[in-house]
Amino acid sequence: MVGLATTLGSGAMTNSIADLKEADVLLVTGSNTTETHPVIGMLLRNRARFHGAKIIVVDPRKIDLVEEATLWLQPRPGDDILWLNGLAHIIIQEGLYNKPFIDQHTEAFDAVKEKVSRYTPEFVEEVTGIPKEKLIMAARMYGSARNGAILYCMGITQHSSGTNGVKAISNLALLCGQLGKPGSGVNPLRGQNNVQGACDMGCLSNVYPGYQGVALREMKDKFESHWGVPLSGKPGLTVVEMSKAALDGKIKAMYIMGENPMVTDPDLSHLEKAYARLELLIVQDIFLTETGKMAHVIFPSLCFLEKDGTFVNTERRVQRVRKVVEGPKGVLPDWKIICDLSSRLGYPMTYGTPEEIFEEIRTVTPQYAGITYGRLESGGIQWPCPDVNHPGTPILHKGRIVRGKGLFVPVDYTPPPEVPDKDYPFIMSTGRDYYHYHGGTMTRRVKILNQMCPENFLELNPSDSKKLGVVDGDRVKIVGRRGEFISKVKITDRVPAGVVFAKFHFAEAPVNIITNTVLDPESKITDLKVSTVRIEKQGS
Repeated sequence: MVGLATTLGSGAMTNSIADLKEADVLLVTGSNTTETHPVIGMLLRNRARFHGAKIIVVDPRKIDLVEEATLWLQPRPGDDILWLNGLAHIIIQEGLYNKPFIDQHTEAFDAVKEKVSRYTPEFVEEVTGIPKEKLIMAARMYGSARNGAILYCMGITQHSSGTNGVKAISNLALLCGQLGKPGSGVNPLRGQNNVQGACDMGCLSNVYPGYQGVALREMKDKFESHWGVPLSGKPGLTVVEMSKAALDGKIKAMYIMGENPMVTDPDLSHLEKAYARLELLIVQDIFLTETGKMAHVIFPSLCFLEKDGTFVNTERRVQRVRKVVEGPKGVLPDWKIICDLSSRLGYPMTYGTPEEIFEEIRTVTPQYAGITYGRLESGGIQWPCPDVNHPGTPILHKGRIVRGKGLFVPVDYTPPPEVPDKDYPFIMSTGRDYYHYHGGTMTRRVKILNQMCPENFLELNPSDSKKLGVVDGDRVKIVGRRGEFISKVKITDRVPAGVVFAKFHFAEAPVNIITNTVLDPESKITDLKVSTVRIEKQGS
């Protein structure tokens, strides 16, 4: 979110989970909240069922949260900017926007006003299929809300236009003044545990810890002085760019920690070839994964219950993690493996405990400056927390937008890189299951979870199943431009005609062998949510 995200860090929630209770309208898009974030999902159910909160769900698929929704908009996958600009158009046309807030706290409103002027309800309906009456109803609900919160997840971001989708969400919040107060804000729900913490610590290719830009000379000087080594001022490669560079022979070695890209990354055939070209592949994980099976070196590491440290959750809350059980003999925590390896490579890392590392973190990361292990003993603290007397920041932009003024950014809709044609007539979207988590490295080793969800299935609309001559439980081949996989079919009206849905946890049905590596030009995130496929019935 230009104007917001540049000061928030990588996709941080502006508000707290608890203060979603103050929202009278919740716009949820690109998030199957009850399955992928069940704690927050239960809160939303509770607010809708017992406290009168109105939920607007915008999703191509009929997710469970639709049961609680006042309104469900069902666009095609990849059409997010269309309906978001459409909402902005209606809010402006009907005078529902917050003019005092815009005048005092924002800039470039006129540019967005002009841009969205062509996104009429009729135009949005023509392209997305969302009835104009429903779009108008949604605009009036959000535009009239006392407190309106937007929640989104990877259904918005995992597109080649994902950054523009988030900018359009930011524009909507700025337009209605839904920032800096309880029950409002722009609230991305992070995809994995401690993703927020990893991003905070500089696990992005263009920043040091605390989102301090690699390309900024003063930041480079700061970290060179602290660490006592020369550093490059050139941003590195993102994960998909790394695999391409490996395939081209430009990267010779990779070190992968706590991730299983041979299940979760796009275009797996391309990725397998890239890893095979590496001279050295190191994998560090708690179990042997599909990626680990390709590694030259494996470092077994301890899981979260077997070590001390901190995690940061989706609401920017820094929390202590405490050792509960002893790990396998001889297995080390991640930080110790990294320290030992660094020391052997010639840069001594002499930290004795995770707390020593955290003390360095708070020294170089302004958002963490006031957070100490001692303070965390009594509960988590939300950054930014600039000094030890500061209570933390549950709500960002309170009283004043962090960057000074919120920047409206006009964005236009562009079609997804792949659109259906006669050879690949279906749009395939991907997601997760309630019983499994990400690449299944942990959950697929749990007997009861495998009993509840033992294998992948492809969701297919009843009208499409009749045309294809398949019934519930049939096996089909899903063929895309980059690969194919076999799956059982589940006939359901959860997906619209022309769209199929598959879950990516299952290495034996590798959904991501099909997904696209086309990158968002700004975030470098790939188009994981829109791929075109054909369906071929298989024998029994």
